[in-house]
Amino acid sequence: MRPLIDLPRAVQAVNPPATAVDRALSLVRSRQIRAGQAPAIDFYPTGRSSPARLQPAREPAQGWIGRAGDLLRSGKISCVELLEDCLKRIEVSDSNYRAFVCLNERARSQALALDNELAQEQPRGPLHGIPISIKDIVDVAGMPTRAGSDAYLTRPLAHAEAVRMLVDAGCVVIGKTSAHEFALGMITPQSRNPHDPRRSPGGSSGGSAIAVAQKMGLGSVGSDTRGSIRIPASLTGVVGFKPTFGRVSVEGVLPLSWSMDHVGPLTRSVADASVMLDTMAGPGFCEFSGSDVSQLRVGAPEAGCEGADPEVESRFAEAVATVARLTGRVGEAKRPSVLDFSNAFAASLIVSRCEAAAYHRRLGLDRSKYWKQTLEQLEAADGISAVDYLDAQRLRAVLGAAMLQAFEDFDVLVMPTTLTTAPIIEEAAGLTWEVSRNVIPWSFIGFPAVSVPCGKTASGLPVGIQLVAPPLEEGSLVALGAAFEAAL
Repeated sequence: MRPLIDLPRAVQAVNPPATAVDRALSLVRSRQIRAGQAPAIDFYPTGRSSPARLQPAREPAQGWIGRAGDLLRSGKISCVELLEDCLKRIEVSDSNYRAFVCLNERARSQALALDNELAQEQPRGPLHGIPISIKDIVDVAGMPTRAGSDAYLTRPLAHAEAVRMLVDAGCVVIGKTSAHEFALGMITPQSRNPHDPRRSPGGSSGGSAIAVAQKMGLGSVGSDTRGSIRIPASLTGVVGFKPTFGRVSVEGVLPLSWSMDHVGPLTRSVADASVMLDTMAGPGFCEFSGSDVSQLRVGAPEAGCEGADPEVESRFAEAVATVARLTGRVGEAKRPSVLDFSNAFAASLIVSRCEAAAYHRRLGLDRSKYWKQTLEQLEAADGISAVDYLDAQRLRAVLGAAMLQAFEDFDVLVMPTTLTTAPIIEEAAGLTWEVSRNVIPWSFIGFPAVSVPCGKTASGLPVGIQLVAPPLEEGSLVALGAAFEAAL
């Protein structure tokens, strides 16, 4: 089955960005949108607050964070020792991968203070003493935020809200991780994939994914606007969890697109992600790690594999067979279609780039220091009219309503996270469609989604399966993701 429009060739080239914008505009203008259709500005998805077909687990599954917490509370290791192990890994190998841009000079003293609290039998909870990293567009008090750019530098006095909640819960911030400049890209060109240094780790949260994959911490905080948590998670073989839009505060996070920006965790397991989300978004995630998933209705859209590399499609087919054993069956979902993916790709490009251009217009930075590719994207967006922006937002509302309707038949949709494995760095910019097509719709309409490793190719490159649920039903993703991991 061929796409209804030859969008891959239209938009895959990052350079020149003007071409991608022109083709996206042409696509949006060609779509039939009802004259009275309101735009999806200030977009906040609605839905149930808990999965309809699940009961909390009697014994929630335990991930690496849970195991480390048990060791800390039993006194078998200390917070300082756990931190030093991560710092040693950074010292030994990060020059090869470039996950970190700076380390936290106060991390050791913070770990020591947390050890003292444990000695006084005052644990803060499951995240007490757990070392994590933070993407370099997210503020950490006393540390520089550079957003991957020579043009930008702030030294915030306060943590971003999500970071504050994690630190208050006992996390130790190791340092800041590398990102595409201003998060305006789906690669992190300055960093290297730990499975093959010739290849891209994806982006824009590439450094966060590398840090987790290389055990330079037990978790990381990333951001996701058009797939920037799930893409690097899939390409490096870790878990990347994007919650429902608005679940996690973006206060203290440098904006890319205010109506599309999400914050979420990258971890080594779904259980670990649920622990972090319980703190960042409020309780209600961990209790579904280990739930019985036999009653979940799972659908696999045929279009999800359209254009996938053969080995990616093969690993995905094996993963679907595992999901079918867990849930009884996997049905065929009609939506999203190839047209839905194309619409989301084009309209989200217009919305995100317009909002980024508006933000950067007021920053007043020296644009001669911007990356060429970043500057060209912003300049291309400067020429988009308000009418086109609003039409893209109207198309977003149409797509969101259609996807809500698709979930009337299913609780979870499954598809490959990316259509290809980690690309060679020099070729990565030309594979935007292949790495982002399946992840973009869920950022655009704000539905929760998680990428979970589902095997490797013959050459050892990771493949990810993406699980998607309706708004506010992250519990279904936690339950099925944890069950899938256990089955593997």
